[in-house]
Amino acid sequence: MPKILVIEDDKEISRLLCNILTENNYCCVPRFSGKAASETMKNSKFDMILLDLMLPEISGEELLKSYRRFSNTPVIIISAKDETAVKVDMLRTGADDYITKPFDNEEVLARVESNLRRSRGYSSSPLVAGPLEFDTETNCCKVAGRFVSLTGTEIKILRLLMENPQKLFTKANLFTSVWDEEYNYDDNAVNTHISNLRRKLRTVCPDREFIETVWGIGYKLAVNS
Repeated sequence: MPKILVIEDDKEISRLLCNILTENNYCCVPRFSGKAASETMKNSKFDMILLDLMLPEISGEELLKSYRRFSNTPVIIISAKDETAVKVDMLRTGADDYITKPFDNEEVLARVESNLRRSRGYSSSPLVAGPLEFDTETNCCKVAGRFVSLTGTEIKILRLLMENPQKLFTKANLFTSVWDEEYNYDDNAVNTHISNLRRKLRTVCPDREFIETVWGIGYKLAVNS
């Protein structure tokens, strides 16, 4: 049974989310403050985290930043903050998905299911491209021997590119393969995650291009990787 940490200070919303999850065979662990959540995140393992941003003691933004230093577990933000800048910032910080309040129960469940499928749905064979190394059993990425912390979605994108080094992926290809949803012609999600992934890889090898942009079409693994 998948174990999901629900970090939400509003007890009614927390109860609603936990009901949605438990009714669909998920184990739900609620936490109502940033401080309590931080301790739980450090000491327990989860299959997914649902995270509010406006929390007492420690904000959701701070929790996400610190969590990404040691874990690639999928994180879905569920927040009343609906500004595009906030959503983009959270995706770049390490969130795998973003749902705005008020939310639809079925949408929450569908996004949980989709993100869990993405976090599990790959074969286990080592992938290497130049200094770039990806361990398919642990989902760990290294560049020139240095560990690079990636979000769950970034892992899926990188793995897809490395498993198909000669293939040129359109943005629609990437979206349907990684998000497991029908492409809605909104490129923001793909562009944001590609940009964030590139930035992280370049922190180790700033002069090396790992993902090639084919203008007007999409992306592929760079041939010089």
